Amino acid sequence: MELIQKLNILADSAKYDVSCVSSGSTRNNTPGGLGTGFSGGICHSFTADGRCISLLKILLTNACVYNCAYCVNRATNDVPRATFTPEEVVDLTINFYRRNYIEGLFLSSAILKNPDYTMELLLKTVRLLRCENKFNGYIHIKAIPGADYKLIDEAGKLVDRMSVNIELPTSAGLQLLAPQKNKESILGPMGYIKSRIEENKEDIQKCRKAPYFVPAGQSTQLIVGATPDNDINILKLSEGLYRRYGLKRVFYSAYVPVSNHPALPSIKKPPLLREHRLYQADWLLRFYGFTADELLSQEHPNFNAVLDPKCDWALRNLQLFPVEANRDRYEMLLRVPGIGVKSAKRIITARRVGSLDFDDLKKLGVVLKRAQYFITCKGKYYQRAEMKDTFIRANLIADGLKLPGAFDEGYRQLSLFSSANENWVGVAGSTELIGANEAVQVKGLIGIDPVKEII
Repeated sequence: MELIQKLNILADSAKYDVSCVSSGSTRNNTPGGLGTGFSGGICHSFTADGRCISLLKILLTNACVYNCAYCVNRATNDVPRATFTPEEVVDLTINFYRRNYIEGLFLSSAILKNPDYTMELLLKTVRLLRCENKFNGYIHIKAIPGADYKLIDEAGKLVDRMSVNIELPTSAGLQLLAPQKNKESILGPMGYIKSRIEENKEDIQKCRKAPYFVPAGQSTQLIVGATPDNDINILKLSEGLYRRYGLKRVFYSAYVPVSNHPALPSIKKPPLLREHRLYQADWLLRFYGFTADELLSQEHPNFNAVLDPKCDWALRNLQLFPVEANRDRYEMLLRVPGIGVKSAKRIITARRVGSLDFDDLKKLGVVLKRAQYFITCKGKYYQRAEMKDTFIRANLIADGLKLPGAFDEGYRQLSLFSSANENWVGVAGSTELIGANEAVQVKGLIGIDPVKEII
């Protein structure tokens, strides 16, 4: 098979793996070397400083001995198969880098023959890149569950990031859809990588020239929607992974219907909005001080389809508001919808000089369209905001749906006979637009912006 055909097949097969991010690498170039992973990381994603950079994202092979029901590369699926040699991956990476197409490599793989054999091929590939070709750019590879820890250890000394994909959030889900996998074979390598990272930090403190071990940390991926697990189960798993294994990121991948297995859900489209809500909640866990039990509960197990997790939490906890911008502590400012980490820090700094008003907050980056219902300045609300659930909910939903003229004058009854060119959906004879636990079944509520920032 021609190399270009292999590249087409294995690049396409890799698109279902979303756990490729590389912020945090500090690998310098060396005399006579090629590339660098220093001060910003290299990947096909956004770095910690906001830059978007690219990497070569491929599988070593898509010929798999496992038969996971949700996977397009499962053994019984009739798809074109291909396998790179380590030398071919090296040749592609070096040539693409020299042409400025990429800035690093993300290399994953299906299980060829067995986990050890696959991990040996991955190790040989990165060894050729680092040692023989002096490639110092970013490299992210998969640690194959079930592979010998010695192979993982050797690879960890050569790469910037490793990931071990959990895929499904429960052991029952694995048993049903991926019976050849088990929780222990996945969490074992994850725990080993964490312990080696901690040991490496101690070694670096003792000796500056000590070799790095996975300097950009480890990550994992969860498939959303392939099993009947609720959002709270997925979020609590993520919270536990961050706490126990010190992961840099948990990635969420909406299940893509690529199989007609009877145990899989019958859906036509991936649950992308649900995936987006989990990413928003994950951000709240990592940077805003929230816990999974605060955002969801057994009585409220799934995220709101219309309101982002932070707004939804605030509406269910109105007794904690309003927050006084000139007085309340940083932790409470972070919990106000419309106030992010940067704007909260700016508020803390600015109010040391003098009292702030709403114009000042706007200049500091606060999104008043959401924050106005939950904060006061000098004891006063913004314009005609009211601390009422129905008023706030209606306005937040209207803003999120980006309807023209949405609640410009505060909450008002919507007419069934809207003026021309308007896209309103009214609820006649009701003082509430949508109930407290809305699942949003009203046809016509369109325009949800799934990439809207959650601050």
